[in-house]
Amino acid sequence: MEVHRRQRDAGQSIEPGLWRQMAELGWLGLPFSEEDGGFGGSEVDVMVLMEELGRGLVVQPYISTVLTCGRALARCSQDIREQYLPPLIAGDSQWALAFSEQRGRYKFEAVSCAATASDEGFLLSGEKIAVTNGAAADHLLVSARLDDGAVGLFLVAEAERTHRRPVPLIDGTPGAAIDFIETPAQLLSREGAALLEDLADEVILAMSAQGLGSMEALLEMTVEYCKTRVQFGQAIGSFQALQHRMADMYMHCQATRSLLYDAVLAHREGRSDRAQASSALKVKLGEAGRFVSQQAVQLHGGMGMSDELAVGHHLKSLLLLNTMFGDSAYHLERYRVLRAR
Repeated sequence: MEVHRRQRDAGQSIEPGLWRQMAELGWLGLPFSEEDGGFGGSEVDVMVLMEELGRGLVVQPYISTVLTCGRALARCSQDIREQYLPPLIAGDSQWALAFSEQRGRYKFEAVSCAATASDEGFLLSGEKIAVTNGAAADHLLVSARLDDGAVGLFLVAEAERTHRRPVPLIDGTPGAAIDFIETPAQLLSREGAALLEDLADEVILAMSAQGLGSMEALLEMTVEYCKTRVQFGQAIGSFQALQHRMADMYMHCQATRSLLYDAVLAHREGRSDRAQASSALKVKLGEAGRFVSQQAVQLHGGMGMSDELAVGHHLKSLLLLNTMFGDSAYHLERYRVLRAR
């Protein structure tokens, strides 16, 4: 909590010392192959790590830098991987994915940012909003529409050549809205929308593991508080109505864990329903995250939303996770469409 408050008050998305320590422990290289300088970790390894980061409320740009941009780079050519993955794994570079637009509604193909061919590559023109880690990133991955209508994925290696407007996210970490005005960029893929759709299904696993860690931390804090908070001469945890609410919190955590395990196995085994499993998991993450965090706040009373306790900070973290890469309503509709195929 001390690190989280210090970052929030300073408007920083990273704690440099903590980020360096995470690199030294090998966490930044966990999901990458040994050929790319990583440790060849599986979806299960990432799940275990992210659950503990969520439990500890470790607010660092691991998802945006490592799991989103890093994994996108790992799908690129060897020269791109050799140039950009080593400094990322060493903790020397920060990355952000810029894909959201005003009318995008979470859809990767809904892009108005334009890419125009130039003598030295491409020039990007347009606006991206709600860019997680966008204020601190020195490299950007950007979706933009090519002249032939395809949505490409571009690398902006000099993020300082863009116009960035800081926008605080709901959990207190700094995001950004970014304007591209004929910004030089390198084309990484002409199938950017499909690449990001597939990538998002993998990132949802890590986000949900982080959310599960947060929910279980909230449940543990709430149970402990109800054992010690005395009202009407007895601990409020002895009241059956409150016990039922905590039991419901537990059931939501377990249901999320079950769907998380199923989705992780679907991706690890290459099952045909892995996209469907990711959407089902994201729906449950939003539903369970709201219920568990709101119950934790209510059972803590007025203290639940105080800056002193971690309860309200976990709630905000879960709200942010619900909106990243599509909220519950978006993924419920996506799940329906995938089931109908």
